[in-house]
Amino acid sequence: MTAVVSRLIHSRKSISWLTAITTSKNGRRLSTDSNKVDEPFEVEEAETIDEPRPPTDKLLVLGGNGFVGSHICQEALDRGLSVASLSRSGRSSLHDSWANNVTWHQGNLFSTDSWKEALSGVTAVISCVGGFGSNSYMYKINGTANINAIRAASEQGVKRFVYISAADFGVVNYILRGYYEGKRAAETELLTRFSYGGVILRPGFIYGTRRVGSMKIPLGVIGSPLEMVFQYTRALNQIPLVGPLFTPPVNVTAVAKVAVRAAIDPVFPPGIIDVYGIQRYSQHKSK
Repeated sequence: MTAVVSRLIHSRKSISWLTAITTSKNGRRLSTDSNKVDEPFEVEEAETIDEPRPPTDKLLVLGGNGFVGSHICQEALDRGLSVASLSRSGRSSLHDSWANNVTWHQGNLFSTDSWKEALSGVTAVISCVGGFGSNSYMYKINGTANINAIRAASEQGVKRFVYISAADFGVVNYILRGYYEGKRAAETELLTRFSYGGVILRPGFIYGTRRVGSMKIPLGVIGSPLEMVFQYTRALNQIPLVGPLFTPPVNVTAVAKVAVRAAIDPVFPPGIIDVYGIQRYSQHKSK
C-alpha cells in the first residue's frame, strides 16, 4: 500500500513539473485543468558570451600608391578588409582620408628580404606592378618583379593572387615587346604556382581621374565614350594584328571591384579574365 501511495505522489509531482514547463507560442503557461491559461511566467535571460569574430581577410596590394592600386585599396577598405600596400616609395602621397587606414610598406621586389614582413598574415595579394621603358627594363619590371612576388607569396602560404596584366593589342605587342613578354612570363608563373587561386585580369586602356602631382587628369572624358562605342565593335576585335586595337577601355573602378572580389571570393574562377569579363563581373553585386 505504501509503495502504491509513493508512486501516486511521484506521478503527481511529474505532472506538476510537466505542466510548469509546457508553454504556448506566445509564452503563456497552459494549465491542465479545463485548458485555462495562467499568467505568463518569467524566464531568466541567458548570459551573453562574446565570442571572437573570425579573422578578417588581409590584403596586400603591390603598387598600392599608383593609379590602379589606390583604387583597389579604397575598394578593399570599403569591403571591410585589412589592407596593406608595398611599393618602392612606401606611403602614398595622396592626402585622402582612406590612406590613413592602409598599412604602408616600403620595399623592393628584387630583394625579398626587404619586404618579407609585409607578407605576414596576408591571405591574398593583388599586384599592380608594371612600367614602361627599354625592352630589358620593361621585362624586368613587368616580368621578373612580379615573378619574385608570386614565388614569395606562394612560399608564404598566401591563398589567392590577383595580377593586373594587360590585353593583347596586336601590332602594339611588337613595339612594346619587353612589356608584353614580361607580362606573359608573370602570368605563366602565376598559373603554375596558384593553379586554384590565381586570377589574371587583362584590361585594355584603364580610364578614370588620374592625379599627377596636384593636377587631376579626367581620363574618363576620352575613355567613357570609347567604351560605349567599342561595345558595338566586338566583331572587329577578331581581325588579326589590328583587331585588338578595338578593345574597349574600362573604368578603373570596375577593375578595382573585380580585382578585390577575385582576391577574397573563394569560388571566383581562376585563370584569365579579359576586358569583357571584367565588365561583366563588375556589374554583379558583391556578396
